[in-house]
Formats: sequence, structure tokens, C-alpha cells
Amino acid sequence: MMSNNTIHRIKEYIDYKGISVRLFEKSIGMSNGSFASQLKNGKTIGVDKLENILHTYNEINPDWLLTKNGPMLRSDLPCATKAENKLGIPLIPVSAFAGIATGEVSVLEYECERYIIPLFKDAEFLIPVKGSSMVPKYSSGDIVACKKLSLNDIFFQWNKVYVLDTDQGVLVKRVHKSADPDHIKIVSENPKYEPFDLHISKIHAIAIVIGVVRLE
Repeated sequence: MMSNNTIHRIKEYIDYKGISVRLFEKSIGMSNGSFASQLKNGKTIGVDKLENILHTYNEINPDWLLTKNGPMLRSDLPCATKAENKLGIPLIPVSAFAGIATGEVSVLEYECERYIIPLFKDAEFLIPVKGSSMVPKYSSGDIVACKKLSLNDIFFQWNKVYVLDTDQGVLVKRVHKSADPDHIKIVSENPKYEPFDLHISKIHAIAIVIGVVRLE
């Protein structure tokens, strides 16, 4: 069996890679919430799960995991697994937004281009803008920098631009207060697109836009 220090090092690796605990549990064959429970209660994790971890995440240095000796990552793997490749903000496809914003999917599951933009230090990912509904603020092909938010305690900053995963697809829109407290008003910059109310329950994932990269 592994020591408590080992299970905390597993959590350290999860945090380093930006993987949700739920996704990690699923990837190594643990039931939902089991790793989180063991971590919280200071319990150990079985050798079979250790083997699954080292097989699934083969960049982990076994010596570091078991004894804390040496670096976290193995040095004998290709450059694609080294820490320097975490530099920059990942540019993800629009189709990946829902999973990443909810923590169900890690950006590491995609071969993302990364961009170093010092002014966007709080951004967690970039996504491209499509369509003309936000012209002139954003044009199709612009890239917005986003910070994901939790739906459990969402506090809307009225008139700010958000990226929302909804029943109607992924929307990049301003959010205004609605007359109905169970709704928000979705507003485009382009006057050709009428504002509309959206029930909060129809929002499946959300991120706030904190900047834009405009491509000429």
C-alpha cells in the first residue's frame, strides 16, 4: 500500500497537469469521488491503482511518486511531456469548450497551440470567435481569452462578455439583467441580432472573457 505522502503527491501531479479529480478517477478505473474521499480522509490507495496511474500517466517518475526522490517527471521521455510545454495559454476548439469549462475534460487531451500573452495572466484558455453577432467588438476569427467560472456560485457582472455553453450551442455574448430573476438577457453587439432571455438552467458551462487577440 502507498503512504499518505504518496496520495498527496498524486494530488500534486493532478494540480500540476490541470486535470479534474473526476477525470483522473475515471482514467485509472476508480469510482466517482473515491480518490477525493481517500485524500480527504488521509487513507491509502491500492497497489493496483498505483500501477494504473503509472501506466496511464507514464511521464510520472516512480521514484518521486513513492519516495519523493528526484523530479516529478521522468527525464527520459520526449519533449512533448516536459514542463516547458505547459507555457502559454492553450487555444482550444469551440467544440471542446463545454468539457473544459466544466472540468470534465482537460486541455491536455488536445494538441493545443499555446500562446504566451503576459497581459492575460488569469486566462485559462483561448477560443476563436465565429460569426458576426458580436461585430464590431469581435469579428469572426478573433480569439478571446477566457477564465472558466463555476455554475454553482455564479455571480454575473452585467454587461460583461461571457462564453456560454447552452442548448443552442456555444455563445459569445454580453449578459444583461433580465426582468425574470431565473433568466439572463443575452445581447449581441450587432444590432441585426435581437436580444433574448435565457433560463439559467439552460447554461451548461460558462467562462468570462478577459481579453481578445485580433488577427488582421
